[in-house]
Amino acid sequence: MPNIDAVIFDIGNVLIQWQPENFYDRTIGEDRRRAFFAQVPLHEEHQKVDEGVPLRDVIYPLADRFPQWGDEIRMWHDNWNALASPDIPHSVRLLAALKARGVAVFTLTNFGWDNFPRSQEAFPFLKTFDREYVSGRLKLIKPDPAIYAHVEDDCGIAPEKLLFADDRAENIAAAAARGWQTHHFLHPQGWADRLVTEGLLSPEEAA
Repeated sequence: MPNIDAVIFDIGNVLIQWQPENFYDRTIGEDRRRAFFAQVPLHEEHQKVDEGVPLRDVIYPLADRFPQWGDEIRMWHDNWNALASPDIPHSVRLLAALKARGVAVFTLTNFGWDNFPRSQEAFPFLKTFDREYVSGRLKLIKPDPAIYAHVEDDCGIAPEKLLFADDRAENIAAAAARGWQTHHFLHPQGWADRLVTEGLLSPEEAA
């Protein structure tokens, strides 16, 4: 029998791609995108969204600070579902297979409280979690140990019974330090293999 009571998915670069550079390469060209990202602290400012500030309240003032890039900056808000996409099909199949098996599946994600519902509308599988732990709602952000403690307290599952997949090593390390089972997500096949090894899915279900 599996020794895991709940599987926890990160979202960005696990279930949907989070590579905003790709969106801008398509829309304004790689050379212009490189200049844009070199001058405007987009990723740094976006952390405020993950911490709970509304997306528009971060992006539109940033556009005012850098008027030469105003149109491009506002795309980060106005074209959100093109920016945070596409989905990662194999990972989505793994989520569905775990649900079909009756495995409890949660998300623990650094995501804004107001743009997460926008992504859920674009990607309905993001509505299928048994529990949602969204940093912007909680005003806690990975890898702060407090967000992991909140998950434990809320779900009531012992840390060693939780299996967490995330693409960022520091987030995995913080979970492991609390006794969680962890998987550093590099590609869907590695995650599929881990779920099979844990006895949560058969090889056929994990394909």
